[in-house]
Amino acid sequence: MTQNRARAKGSTSNTITIEAGPGEDPKHLRARSVLRPSVRAAVTAASFSPLFGELNLNALIAELATQAKSASDGNLQQAEEMLVAQAHSLEAIFHELARRSALNMREYVGAAETFMRLALKAQSQCRATIETLTLMKNPQPFTFVRQANVAHGPQQVNNVPQPAAEQTSHARVSENPPNELLEQRDDERLDFGTAQATVGADPALATVGEVHGAENAGR
Repeated sequence: MTQNRARAKGSTSNTITIEAGPGEDPKHLRARSVLRPSVRAAVTAASFSPLFGELNLNALIAELATQAKSASDGNLQQAEEMLVAQAHSLEAIFHELARRSALNMREYVGAAETFMRLALKAQSQCRATIETLTLMKNPQPFTFVRQANVAHGPQQVNNVPQPAAEQTSHARVSENPPNELLEQRDDERLDFGTAQATVGADPALATVGEVHGAENAGR
């Protein structure tokens, strides 16, 4: 199958070669190519790499596509190397900005504060980069935990949907406060269990009045 070639100028004098199928609309082809991550990254990398001279955009696009495919297949070696290099670069930026802050500390406090603020931002980004690298090397397992609200005592409320009938019964039970004090109302008393039979009086005490009451009445 023959393919047409469309050319799009990049940020340099290089041109980007785009493979097109027969009858494909050039406008749609250009739009789809511009949205490709490798194409956009290649243009950006060429724009921010003047020290390397004029770079071939097609070679950059091909290399970026290869690395993206490798990462998609699970090989993260390139990404790990990138994070290590970025951490070192951020550390260098931090030390340089901190040095400039110290030079301006006595005479130009405002400039010293600005440099120190930028230095601490670089330090924070360096720390975040190292944390990301650590997570890549030692991924944490995902744990799914069902939330439960546990009150003091034997009560426990689970956040699980319930049928309408059960929700109604639970709503009726919850109408009475669970921690209501006893003996606050006259119609509530502590239940001590089954009523016991009446205990008879002591015979010796019962006859005291009859034996001695009449004889000692005058004393």
